Amino acid sequence: MRRLLTFCGVLFGCLLSLPLHAAELAIVPPKVTLTGPTAQQQLLAVEQDATAVALADRTATVTWTSSDPGIVRVDASGMLTPVRDGIAQITAQFEGRRTQIPVTVEQSTTPQRWSFTQHVQPILTRLGCNSGACHGALAGKGGLKLSLRGYDSESDHFVITRQAQSRRINGLEPAKSLLLLKGARRIPHGGGTRLEAESREDRILTEWIAQGAPAARPNEATVAKLDVFPKAMRGKPGDKFRVIVQARMSDGHTEDVTGWVRFGSSEDQVATVDEDGQVTVAGNGEAAITVVYGSFVATVPMVSPFPNAIAADVFRNAERRNAIDPLILTKLQELNLPPSPPCDDATFIRRVFLDVAGILPTPSEVQQFLADSRPDKRAKLIDALLERPEYVDYWTYKWCDLLLVSTRKLQPPAMWAYYRKVRSSVEANQPWDRFARDILTATGSNLEQGGGNFYLLHTDVAELTESMAVTFLGMSITCARCHNHPLERWTQDQYWSLANLFSRVTMKNGQQPGEVHLSAADSGDVLHPRLNRAMPPTPLDGKPLPLNAESDRRAYFVDWLTAKDNPYFAKAIVNRVWRAMMGRGLVEAEDDLRETNPPSNPALFQALSADFVASQFDVKQLIRTIANSAAYQRSSIPLPGNAADDRFYSRYLVRRLSAEVTLDAFAAVTNVPTPFTHVYNGVENQLAATGNYPLGLRALQLPDSRVASPFLETFGRPLREQTCSCEREADSSVGQALHLNNNQSLNQKLRAPNSRLNRWLADNRPPAEIVRELFAWTLHRAPTERERREFEAELTAATTPQARREALEDLTWAILTSKEFLFNH
Repeated sequence: MRRLLTFCGVLFGCLLSLPLHAAELAIVPPKVTLTGPTAQQQLLAVEQDATAVALADRTATVTWTSSDPGIVRVDASGMLTPVRDGIAQITAQFEGRRTQIPVTVEQSTTPQRWSFTQHVQPILTRLGCNSGACHGALAGKGGLKLSLRGYDSESDHFVITRQAQSRRINGLEPAKSLLLLKGARRIPHGGGTRLEAESREDRILTEWIAQGAPAARPNEATVAKLDVFPKAMRGKPGDKFRVIVQARMSDGHTEDVTGWVRFGSSEDQVATVDEDGQVTVAGNGEAAITVVYGSFVATVPMVSPFPNAIAADVFRNAERRNAIDPLILTKLQELNLPPSPPCDDATFIRRVFLDVAGILPTPSEVQQFLADSRPDKRAKLIDALLERPEYVDYWTYKWCDLLLVSTRKLQPPAMWAYYRKVRSSVEANQPWDRFARDILTATGSNLEQGGGNFYLLHTDVAELTESMAVTFLGMSITCARCHNHPLERWTQDQYWSLANLFSRVTMKNGQQPGEVHLSAADSGDVLHPRLNRAMPPTPLDGKPLPLNAESDRRAYFVDWLTAKDNPYFAKAIVNRVWRAMMGRGLVEAEDDLRETNPPSNPALFQALSADFVASQFDVKQLIRTIANSAAYQRSSIPLPGNAADDRFYSRYLVRRLSAEVTLDAFAAVTNVPTPFTHVYNGVENQLAATGNYPLGLRALQLPDSRVASPFLETFGRPLREQTCSCEREADSSVGQALHLNNNQSLNQKLRAPNSRLNRWLADNRPPAEIVRELFAWTLHRAPTERERREFEAELTAATTPQARREALEDLTWAILTSKEFLFNH
């Protein structure tokens, strides 16, 4: 175990034993400066613990006072307004307790200059004027088109102040401006009433117009950071909290922007939030209250512990197999979720075979493991599985899904070269950073440098950029192609700066079928569609590369991507592997990493990612670490107190086997291989015979998603058309049930003359022995007394060879289509 992860485990293990401090009354923000005559700031009075987690909101029940109302006033709701320059103390009193904060007033006599970008556009966004359903739509509404959520300030200012002969504003009589009259619906407006008369928003817009409706000034302060208060909340269903947001500006002053941000909740079943930031606890669990303001985003955790009665020693005595476990136990204790006990050895061997290698263990492997008395036998089994060829098959298939290995867009020689690159990398346990570098900087023949086929799949620069982001950063930036991302901080400018890193890849046809030669050109840029100019090639949040730089831009990007301090690269693959092993990503979905979708266990995510980097990006070591944890080895059987948990790993999450694993399992149990004799060629559903896949090849060894298989298609095999985890269908369906009943995928295996079933019958084995063997091959356990009695009775009642064969086929079918077989548990 790596030193960093071990340290974090010890640290969080110690935190389990720390006592909770008594709640104290506090005011947030803890310090306020009001800048300008129109500044205002909402204060909150909260009960908080020693870690500044808000336990109750007392804002409406405390008594607010100002030490000098001649400097700053505070009303009964906790709202501050400036009077004159100076410093005063604001006090909150509640049930005999009091707390206070200093408030500074400055520039109270300086005339307020409203900003188009910092005040007008946020107001229009809050009112919904530039939303996709209103004037932010692609074609606008009613002859007025604004940029979606205000991403193009220059254009919006022109549209509002100059377009349509400037009739939307009235500088001589601002209150009669069409912008205000329509918003307040003093004249007909299809969008209804958006602007309340005499409201703060109405006053700001009116004063801005009276000031000449100026555009953004070159030197005006811009938002540098958002501060959200309280920093965290903990409550029970029915509790209410208020969230406020401060914008910290580039010149150092702050503004209360609570009224102009967009609030949301990551889990409405746990907590809801209205447009004013009023949070209501709706259930138990954890939710992130999200805040979006322009291109800035922030989150606040809301924890609602489960109402379980848990003995004090449950967490203290819980098993810790490695440093993952204290981090998970800390979260479980915070949520009051009891951890399930460890699974038994029979369950573990089946589980780990499926999760690490995608195969079922044989009865002899199960017996040998159960008979092993060594205390470290589970760790040794994990090590052995990681060295098996089936491990290579399984994880090669996973990464081929991710990288879209298929003849859908690639000619067969190119597809095979791509597949061989992926497989050889898995087999050699190539570090993930080197694997990414090989693919993204590939040069030369795509048949020799198989990773170069990544570029053949994505010949459009925008599509390439988006696919790269999902593959190696675990995030979708597609929205930013046309406008600033609505749920992330990525802007359209950042998108096209990133895309320009991939604009100089040239491709020329080679001499062999399917061959293309890739090279880095020394010229060529992709243009920003709105600005109609090339953006400096820049990684996300990275440093720009000069437009005239002669080096391969891709190499510059990969240096940024694989740097040890890159905040996205390691987390993306760690989250994918964690989900594959644990059934749910620390961030779900696995390719939706964004600030407004925070991890269910941030401390674990950070520690595990840091450990992955410290291991030199060793994927096999990451799998080993997860599989050796007590969290992975917990029972899947829910306790009364954790049955509702599907996010925090208090138990192993049961999940359906993938299509390929299921089909291979059918073949393994019956000892009848699956023939793969046709591929889809050209037009979808047009089949062509192929001899590329000899009998005995397993589904997990197929390189191409275009190999025809009704079973794989019905049970959710992805088409490998788009880089998205959503391509694989993991849910059960009526179609799958019908397929198992009527299709020949399973029935032919059960009836095959050379099947394991027919061999048992040919050997004239007694019913008791057949039943024991059947359960050993399928469920890897002995039958219960009831199962043994009923199965033996069915076989004994069959008096003819055909009846006996049909009875065994039916019994085997019943097991192979049962939840116990089709799910990993």
